[in-house]
Amino acid sequence: MVFNTGAALLDAIVLAVVSREDDGTYGYKITQDVRKALEVSESTLYPVLRRLQKDECLEVYDRQFDGRNRRYYKVTDRGMAQLKLYTTEWKNYSKKINILFEGGVTV
Repeated sequence: MVFNTGAALLDAIVLAVVSREDDGTYGYKITQDVRKALEVSESTLYPVLRRLQKDECLEVYDRQFDGRNRRYYKVTDRGMAQLKLYTTEWKNYSKKINILFEGGVTV
C-alpha cells in the first residue's frame, strides 16, 4: 500500500477483526486477517495489541492448544465503543476523500 497507515487506523482494523469472534481470537489469526486488508508484520501488530489492552479495549486470556498456551484477545465493552467511534469517523472520512477523488468539492 502506498499510503501510510497510522496508529488509529491500525487500532480500528484490529478491533474490527477481533470483534468478529465472540470468544476472542489469537495473535497469528489476527495477523492473517489484518493482512487481507493491508500488508503488516507481526512485529507491528503485537504493539497494537498491547496498546489496545493497556487502553482497556481488549482483554487477554490464555487457552491450551496442542499442549501449550495460546494467548487470546477479546474486545471489551470499551473496545466496542471505540470501534463504533472509529467506524463512524472512517465512514465520514472516506466519503469526503471519495468525493475529492471523483472531482467534487466537500463543504
